[in-house]
Amino acid sequence: MSLRPIVGRTIPRGSNQFVVTGQAPAIILGIETSCDETAAAVVLRDESGRGTIRSNVVRSQLDEHAAFGGVVPELAARAHVTYLDHIIAQACREAGIKLDEVDAIAATAGPGLIGGVLVGLTTAKALAAALGKPLIAVNHLEAHALTARLTDGVQFPYLMLLVSGGHSQFVLVRGVGDYERWGTTIDDALGEAFDKVAKLLSLGHPGGPAVEAIAKSGDPKRFKFPRPLLREARLDFSFSGLKTAVRLQAEALAPLSDQDVADIAASFQASVAEIVAVRAGQALAKFRAELPDATPQLVVAGGVAANQAIGSALRAVCAEAGATLIVPPIALCTDNGAMVAWAGAERFALGVHDGLEFTARPRWPLDLDDMKVAPDAA
Repeated sequence: MSLRPIVGRTIPRGSNQFVVTGQAPAIILGIETSCDETAAAVVLRDESGRGTIRSNVVRSQLDEHAAFGGVVPELAARAHVTYLDHIIAQACREAGIKLDEVDAIAATAGPGLIGGVLVGLTTAKALAAALGKPLIAVNHLEAHALTARLTDGVQFPYLMLLVSGGHSQFVLVRGVGDYERWGTTIDDALGEAFDKVAKLLSLGHPGGPAVEAIAKSGDPKRFKFPRPLLREARLDFSFSGLKTAVRLQAEALAPLSDQDVADIAASFQASVAEIVAVRAGQALAKFRAELPDATPQLVVAGGVAANQAIGSALRAVCAEAGATLIVPPIALCTDNGAMVAWAGAERFALGVHDGLEFTARPRWPLDLDDMKVAPDAA
């Protein structure tokens, strides 16, 4: 494999440093431990910029956390410690490579549950030091933002809607490291709202699939739940008031029949789908206004992207707006190592990697200046 070095120099990244010494093509190991999936993957990025997933191993911790109705951070971190080394080894076996054959090691460095992030990042640092390989500290949100370039070859710029258990936001993706947040949730993330409604209705965890399943037998028009913020021009979300309305309705009907539960779930989901669709339409209109020469593309990422009602609403909005809707395979929308490896590969192709002193970050907004890659890095 031919490698083309790029002359190196050091540029600031927050309180740390990263060094430009890029090589391409490259094989990247990706490690993801930000929440309750322990994951590792091997991805190849060729000289033309195309990506190939050589392996993608994910171990979910749903069973460990099911009894608690949500993720317990300490249990998640312990599970990462127990299983991560084995999962990395399995990812290398499935990719048909030895660990020392990777060109760089990428790991989620935030945002996320800090205990879990520390497990993955510390493991990546140890491997990088022992093998003499570059470390790439990946922003978890950037990994989601760039996944569609791996799966669909999407070209910059594009609009991303990230809807997950911890995040609900619109982001303009101009390039690697170049992001502009257009809207976010002011309270609960959408995935969190699904989880809380599921818990209220005794549907179990995770809430998204449980609510969607029971909603199929419900009447989405029985209850008219609120659509918060839709009268405002900003692109922000709010789901706390909707969640409260669901709780009050459930308390008013208690004890709930099976049909009551199904109708509440269906009505909640209908409200959410309308909120997301209206906001997406507004975001696409802004995209057209601010980037008139660009082809409008909406990329949806995060676990909530699997919801069929929301997907149908977004397809209708994109069709009306003349925009292309891109949803990566659901296995790559939820947390996984391949998206981390690919984000690392994108940065590595620009000649970027990080020092071993890089610190884990429980919060790491995608639009911070220290996400940016120097314009002459390539």
